[in-house]
Amino acid sequence: MSFVELFTQGDAVTRIVAVLLLAMSVASWVVILWKAWLLRRARRDISRSTAAFWQSASVEQARQVVGAFDREAFVLPLIAATEMDGAGSLASAGDRSQQLTRLLRDALHLVLDKLQFGQVLLASVGSTAPFVGLLGTVWGIYHALTGIAAAGQITIDKVAGPVGEALIMTAAGLAVAIPAVLGYNVFGRLIGRLEADLEGFARDLRELLTHAAAPAGSKLAAASAAGAPQGERAARGGSAAASAASVEAL
Repeated sequence: MSFVELFTQGDAVTRIVAVLLLAMSVASWVVILWKAWLLRRARRDISRSTAAFWQSASVEQARQVVGAFDREAFVLPLIAATEMDGAGSLASAGDRSQQLTRLLRDALHLVLDKLQFGQVLLASVGSTAPFVGLLGTVWGIYHALTGIAAAGQITIDKVAGPVGEALIMTAAGLAVAIPAVLGYNVFGRLIGRLEADLEGFARDLRELLTHAAAPAGSKLAAASAAGAPQGERAARGGSAAASAASVEAL
C-alpha cells in the first residue's frame, strides 16, 4: 500500500497526520532551497562589499561602491547606521564611540535576523516530524488490531499487513525530518561564518570612525597643554619686569 492509498483509505486522524507531514515537508524544502540561494549570494556579496569598502577613499564613496555589490543589503545597513542623528536627545548622549556601538549593534541585529530567518522552522520540523509520523503509526496499528479482534481471526498475515501499512507513517515522518535537520546544521554553520565576518566589519568600522575624530581633539588638547606653560612664563616674565622697574624707581 502506498502513502496515497493509505491516505484515501484512512480515517480522519490518519488524513490529518498525512496532510500535516506533507505541509511540513513542503515548507521545509521551500526554506532549504531559498536559504541555499540566499546564503550563497550573501557569502559572495559580503566578501566583495567589505573589500570594496576598505579600498574606497571615503565613507561616502564606499557607500556608493558597496551598493553595487551588496544585492541583499547585508553590509549597507551597517554603513548607514554610522549616520548619527537625533541631536538633543538621549540618542546623542555619550561620546561618539558609545553612539556608534549602539547604532551598529542594532543594525547588526537586523541583518542577522535576515540570515537566521527560517532556521526555527527547520529546527521545529526536524524535531517534531518523527513524532507526528509515530502518532499516525500508533493510530493505524490501534485500528488494525481492533479490526482484527473484531473479525475473530488472528493470523500472522492478518496482523502483518495492517501493521506494515501503519508503519508507512513513521517512514514518512523520518523522510520529512532528515532533510530539515541536515539543512539546519549546514545553514547554521554557514550563518556562523557570515555572522563572524559582519561582526568583524562592524567592529573595524566603529574603530575607524571613532579614531577619525580623535586626531583633531588630540591636537587641540596638545595645543592647550603647550599654551598653558607659555602663558605662565609670559606672566612670570611680566611680573619680573614690573618688579625691576619699581626697584629702579626707588
